[in-house]
Amino acid sequence: MEELKPKRVSDSKTEQIQIIMPQHINGYDRLFGGQLVEWIDVVACVAARRHSGRNVTTLSIDYLHFKAPAHANETVVLIARVTYVGRTSMEVRVDTFVESLSGERKSVNKAYLTIVALDEHEQPVPVPSLILETDEQKAEWEAGKRRREQRKKYKPE
Repeated sequence: MEELKPKRVSDSKTEQIQIIMPQHINGYDRLFGGQLVEWIDVVACVAARRHSGRNVTTLSIDYLHFKAPAHANETVVLIARVTYVGRTSMEVRVDTFVESLSGERKSVNKAYLTIVALDEHEQPVPVPSLILETDEQKAEWEAGKRRREQRKKYKPE
């Protein structure tokens, strides 16, 4: 088995931009939550693919917090970064912002997803370790470890 080269958080950081269109709006003239979850899943998977160099699948979204609404014609910015890695899985944090025309960003959502790397037979495969370069990255890693332990305790039926 080949040696996996560790990667930096910045190697897989991914940013996605959307403009909220009429088809993205719910009955309250706000961004439909399911649409935002789709965008979050896509950007998180891109970051995980970049980190692992593999196809991936989402295992769980265990933290999804809507802080504020987003409305039609607003610009939405989603930023994904790997925060923790296990043997075959990666935790990816996605921060979502509404960006004004002046460029000011307001946080509207934060989510953590667990994503698994897959081989050509769709079986879990090891992922590279994560190089932590900042205090913030180290704190996210430690928090990711705690979240992983919590996930292990919860076994859905």
